Amino acid sequence: MIIFTLILATLAKLIQPVLGIGSVQNFPNALTKEEENLYFQRKSKGDEEARQILILHNLRLVSHIVRKYYSSSKNQEDLISIGTIGLVKAVDSFNCDNGTKFATYASKCIQNEILMNFRAQKKRACEVSINDTIDVDRDGNPLTYIDVLSSDENMAEEVDRMILTDKALRFVETKLTQRERQIIVMRYGLHGIPEQTQKQISEKLGISRSYVSRIEKSALEKLRGLLT
Repeated sequence: MIIFTLILATLAKLIQPVLGIGSVQNFPNALTKEEENLYFQRKSKGDEEARQILILHNLRLVSHIVRKYYSSSKNQEDLISIGTIGLVKAVDSFNCDNGTKFATYASKCIQNEILMNFRAQKKRACEVSINDTIDVDRDGNPLTYIDVLSSDENMAEEVDRMILTDKALRFVETKLTQRERQIIVMRYGLHGIPEQTQKQISEKLGISRSYVSRIEKSALEKLRGLLT
């Protein structure tokens, strides 16, 4: 499966110069319905040339989707390559007998491939490296997680704790509702705010203590789910 993915990525890079993101003048003409059916019949019998023709003559669909839905993206060339992988998968998995138009099916495959890439990027953005800079020393030199570990004996434990803490703080800011975030910040003294009891929070926010407790419990369960 890994080798297959690498081959698809290489193919996308090879045909990318044909795409012309801002124009379709360099694209092969779209196939007629009859031609498309003929080539899919040939492909089903193992004809590699027919497969390549189906891919090349549908490249304009990849460019169209990228230009229409991701025109503001700074990485359109990367999206073209990723979308092309979706097109190749569509050609390889399409069944002419299901009654669906290939363009409709391929559009979904292209969009799915691009969205999967966005989800992967978002997931990677939450990852933390022990070489990430977290502060600077008095001389202005960057300090990383690895620099501030107390000893080699507890290095793994310290790294895990600091990375988990960093992730938790990010999730507080990005995954909780405004009310959940407000209560967690006040309850646990985040961002330099003194820790406060549920009673103190309920009085400041004008809500019942039991309601504060329910929101805190819900937020903690949400964070626990994200961190496990």
